[in-house]
Amino acid sequence: MKGAVIMQENVKVSARASLVVLGYWFRRQGIWSLIEKQVKIKQKVRKYRAEQKLLDCFVNILAGGQGLYESNFRIRPDGAVQQAFGRAGCAEQSTISDTLNACQPQDVEAMRKALTQILQQQGHSYRHDYEQQWQLLDIDMTGMPAGRQGEGVTKGYFADEKNRRGRQLGRVLATWYDEIVVDLLYTGKRQLDRSLPELVEFAEEVLGLDEHKRMRTILRIDGGGGDDDNINWVLERGYQVLVKVKNWRRAHKLAATVTHWYPDPKVPDREVGWVEAPFAYTQPTRQLALRKRKKDGTWSYHVLVFTLSDEALLPLCQPACLAQLAGAAMRPIAVYAYDQRGGGLETQNRADKQGLGLTHRNKRRFAAQEMLVLLAQLAHNTIIWARYPLSALEPDFRHFGMRRMVRDVFHIPGLIRANADGTIHTIVLKENHPYAQVFQQAFAHSLALDDLSLILGKI
Repeated sequence: MKGAVIMQENVKVSARASLVVLGYWFRRQGIWSLIEKQVKIKQKVRKYRAEQKLLDCFVNILAGGQGLYESNFRIRPDGAVQQAFGRAGCAEQSTISDTLNACQPQDVEAMRKALTQILQQQGHSYRHDYEQQWQLLDIDMTGMPAGRQGEGVTKGYFADEKNRRGRQLGRVLATWYDEIVVDLLYTGKRQLDRSLPELVEFAEEVLGLDEHKRMRTILRIDGGGGDDDNINWVLERGYQVLVKVKNWRRAHKLAATVTHWYPDPKVPDREVGWVEAPFAYTQPTRQLALRKRKKDGTWSYHVLVFTLSDEALLPLCQPACLAQLAGAAMRPIAVYAYDQRGGGLETQNRADKQGLGLTHRNKRRFAAQEMLVLLAQLAHNTIIWARYPLSALEPDFRHFGMRRMVRDVFHIPGLIRANADGTIHTIVLKENHPYAQVFQQAFAHSLALDDLSLILGKI
């Protein structure tokens, strides 16, 4: 069932009653008010202001809309969802598109500043205890395929897609919290080696990383950012690093100094060994070589550069991986810590593409696409923040990705009960839905602050 269908005068049944709950929670946090204060898109007002149409676009993302057109089917028919997010209606998808097209670079910058304030207000990563634990930031680029007519759309590297065109998205993820710290859109040819300093500087601003915090922050960087200049730059900034050397010739040369290769008990045909003549960066580092046998019988070589001890790297590894090292001749902790990139930023990239339609909404104008990216960033973090009270009650929710949260958790059906003037006073979640009870327990108190009742019942 889509949208809300009137059953009687003041009772509606909604296919996404839990999204209605999220809307009230979202408004109580005051998140969108920070955007309305800063983002002022110059566009003629006919029925709705530009900021209201941006909100409609944002709610469509939370409702699982992969394209802008889906707002006509997911949000416009559902007055309860609109009311929950502070809207008295929903703009038609073409007018939402027009608003995005009207965005200018200064509007994007204003949105970015607003998102910085929002993360500093809501984010757990901003309140990280640096004395108790290392802050872990994953940094990488991901491809954003698009039509060739778009601004900034060029040929570039897109995984498993030859001759593809599009743009690139640079990301910084606060991995312990699954919060996106920075999203920066680039042209299709741009790669991490040229973008790393800018991404790190943005992260410093968002998280308030002073000299002491940088010393307690690990940057886990994809090999694309592992050239000498970038490694030296982050070391001079005082960060701890875990990065793969980009230059394959350098990797071969360093691997040639390994005198003892040890089999990796986790990955067949992979061996590791200490580089005995390490390259001299501006700060002391440890360097570990890896080689893996290719199909033709030859070896491929890589080198990891890092500053932390094995003991400090242990929290970055999964216990199951560490268990495989029992009795091993060598414990390649750094290798396993680097492998976990696949469970960090790479996982979040896939989750946002599948669950939030990150690559399905393409605009011709670069600034319009940037605004869409930032709205998806806000949607990602909002879902993460809404997931915290759920996972506090049921730890399994900690592993729910974007797709599962949007598709299952935010689509719990229920009844919406309202007064004669249309004001909602009670939300009844379908009691036999697998997640209804935990959801009700997690958000009932928050809704009570707005004089709303959240209960379970038969639908």
